[in-house]
Amino acid sequence: MIETQVSLLPYNTFGIDVKAVRFARFSSIEELSQLVQLRLPNEALLVLGGGSNLLLTKDFDGLVLKNEIKGFEVLEEKENTVIVEAGAGEVWHEFVMRCIDLGYAGLENLSLIPGSVGASPMQNIGAYGAEIKDTFHHLTAFEIETGKIVQFDKESCQFGYRESVFKTIYKGKFIICEVAFQLAKQAKVNITYGAIEAELAKRNCTEPGIKEVSEAVISIRQSKLPDPKVLGNAGSFFKNPVVETSIVESILEKYPDAPNYPAENGKRKLAAGWLIEKAGWKGKTIETYGVHKLQALVLVNYGGSTGKQIFDLSSAIIQDIHEKFGVTLEREVNIL
Repeated sequence: MIETQVSLLPYNTFGIDVKAVRFARFSSIEELSQLVQLRLPNEALLVLGGGSNLLLTKDFDGLVLKNEIKGFEVLEEKENTVIVEAGAGEVWHEFVMRCIDLGYAGLENLSLIPGSVGASPMQNIGAYGAEIKDTFHHLTAFEIETGKIVQFDKESCQFGYRESVFKTIYKGKFIICEVAFQLAKQAKVNITYGAIEAELAKRNCTEPGIKEVSEAVISIRQSKLPDPKVLGNAGSFFKNPVVETSIVESILEKYPDAPNYPAENGKRKLAAGWLIEKAGWKGKTIETYGVHKLQALVLVNYGGSTGKQIFDLSSAIIQDIHEKFGVTLEREVNIL
């Protein structure tokens, strides 16, 4: 059933109160197909999962579809590996916890990331030394124009840093319905990210398994990042910029402690949060919105802010970082 003039306040983690002209939910591919056929000529379409990587700056003059496809299935099991598939409408963290409970390794470093399973491959979510592409096997998607069901393997998704074909050449052309991951039965835990090692050391955990790594990641995230249920936010608002080595060398001359890491094609990756903090934005509050006091990468809505106010704040930060460091930050959050 399609509803009209529906508030999207409950459906975005920034807590922005805008309306959708038309709104409906679907919990199966069949329901999705029926709803797409009810789309008006030239009507704009927005598909929502967890609404955790989205900043709504105005009412949506079109049809909003809420993806609520559920399900968890073991597609294939071998001696050392297992392929599990989840519905795109499953909560990402709940899916990760279920895999950990079953002893399936590979997703533990991605614990407590907000959002839905369907959103995870769209921007190749990553944290603490892991990315979706490390365990991704395939996904099933609905092609909006034709109504066909199409399967994408890892290669056809063209994963990059917070990128996939669903953010570039296929943006707005497919709706992800199920996602499958190939996980390990024998864990080879990844604790190379410094914060994890330090957290495990605090817990006197010398031989961590996937459960212990997950608990460490959850603890780190909770100590640094605000809970969207309590404080409106979309997690990291900016990507870590990948730049030429000459830019990094220039920054290191003034700030020898500036964190930087190897990237592809001989470039270097800078920490966007460090740049924003050095520029004096961390903890800055403007009326009912601002930059989080513990994590400069996170923009927050303290209540009642508009999406445009938060967008304008991000623009001011981008301009300031460019002027101070010669680096252009890129938004990780989708703007509508």
